[in-house]
Amino acid sequence: MSRLISLETWLQATYGEDAPSINTARRWCREDRIFPIPQKHGRSYFVEPDAQYTEPSQPVRLVDRINGAKTT
Repeated sequence: MSRLISLETWLQATYGEDAPSINTARRWCREDRIFPIPQKHGRSYFVEPDAQYTEPSQPVRLVDRINGAKTT
C-alpha cells in the first residue's frame, strides 16, 4: 500500500489550477466517487496518490471495492 496524501494535496496534483473546491472533493469522498476510497481520519480525508475520480454513471461494485480492484 502506498503512502496516503491529504485530499488537498491530491486535488492540486491531479487537477492543478483547475482543481474543484475542497467542499466538492469532500462530497465526492462521501459519495464514493474517488477510488480507491479515501480514508477519513478525524475531520480530514486522505487518499492514495494514484486515486481517480469515477463518474457516478460508472458505479464501483461492492465486491470490487472490497477486493481493491481499480476501475478504468
